[in-house]
Amino acid sequence: MKLPWKRTTNPNDADLRERLTPEQYRVTQKSGTERAFSGKYHDTKDAGIYRCVVCDVELFDSESKYDSGTGWPSFYDEVSTRPVTRVKDRSFGITRIEARCGTCDAHLGHVFPDGPAPTGDRYCMNSASLRLDRGAAEPDA
Repeated sequence: MKLPWKRTTNPNDADLRERLTPEQYRVTQKSGTERAFSGKYHDTKDAGIYRCVVCDVELFDSESKYDSGTGWPSFYDEVSTRPVTRVKDRSFGITRIEARCGTCDAHLGHVFPDGPAPTGDRYCMNSASLRLDRGAAEPDA
């Protein structure tokens, strides 16, 4: 798939405002959160690779996606290259672990320690920070 923009790890603000929707910009650049059950991927079961909407790096494989019942796309593991950075988030008077893209630093969502085996992690992501690359799915053997 040809990307409609040049892949870069440090896009400038004008570029981001031009190519991202207002919701994608708010979530990825201002650490926003979409409403539960409102994102386009919260209930998606299609195979593929979930990529960062800002820099297109691979983040999650659909095989690690599961229904957490929270209303956000949830994964129990990252792709093998470990592209997600974890940062302490003390906003709203509580401490959480924020998930950010390890390549471009876009806000993705949060990580919680209540996920399924084998990791025990629940990567609770915003659909607005992701792009599902259905073409990256492995064909059935």
